[in-house]
Amino acid sequence: MNKNAEYIEALRERLTEKRFLHSLNVADSAKELALIYGCDPEKAYTVGLIHDWCKDDAPGLQLSYMLSNSLAMTELEINEPKLYHAMCGSLYARKELGITDEDMLNAIRYHTTGRKNMSILEKVVFIADFISAERDYNGVDVMREKAKRSLEEAIVEGLGFTITDLIERARIIHPDTVDAYNDAMYALQKR
Repeated sequence: MNKNAEYIEALRERLTEKRFLHSLNVADSAKELALIYGCDPEKAYTVGLIHDWCKDDAPGLQLSYMLSNSLAMTELEINEPKLYHAMCGSLYARKELGITDEDMLNAIRYHTTGRKNMSILEKVVFIADFISAERDYNGVDVMREKAKRSLEEAIVEGLGFTITDLIERARIIHPDTVDAYNDAMYALQKR
């Protein structure tokens, strides 16, 4: 049974207006990309809706929830609160929303960092988060065009931007992000 209407109402209460609009837009973008790349558009829409479920929760609350549910986290992940919402959101989706589809849970879990060997659904949600309608960063139109041509091209473009930004701000780069970039580059080079 499709619970998207329930999720929308819950998100309207949970999230700021800006984040709520973003979630709706990511859902639309994910569904559009799913239709292009041949994965389930309803799953993509649902994951797009709920991918930021925990984003507006206080970092301490997210960490407490993850630790109390014995979620395995690396030292890097424990020390990077900006990563919490994806891990916490995946856990919450499983435990509180009753989602058991591992592909959907992984798409939530890795929508921020990416990872090596992402499924089509994971890639779709990852890119949808970059190109949703309200995004207006410099280069978003290039990202949108690349997303229509190739998920790997869009991943390389998006992660190139992300990695450069993290380096310029002297921030830690999650190993999954480097793996996702390299994985997409290898796929492009094999063409």
